[in-house]
Amino acid sequence: MNKIPTPKVSEILKKEFLEPLNLPSRNLASETKIPSERIEGILSDQLKITVDDSKKLGQFFNVSKTYFLDIQKDIDKRSI
Repeated sequence: MNKIPTPKVSEILKKEFLEPLNLPSRNLASETKIPSERIEGILSDQLKITVDDSKKLGQFFNVSKTYFLDIQKDIDKRSI
């Protein structure tokens, strides 16, 4: 049986949030007060979502403040 690949936080953030809103990462950084280097690090899979990132992204995208952190934790569990 083939396993379904686990998506990455970067893919979810890009495909489900940034692309539908046609929102550049630099604008997301500006609006959320998350440094653009941090946003780029998340989008390039070099950095993981922190509690602070999740709160700011959740508030901006009108989802739970733990939404992105919960996704990160779930992906981490699946990667073990």
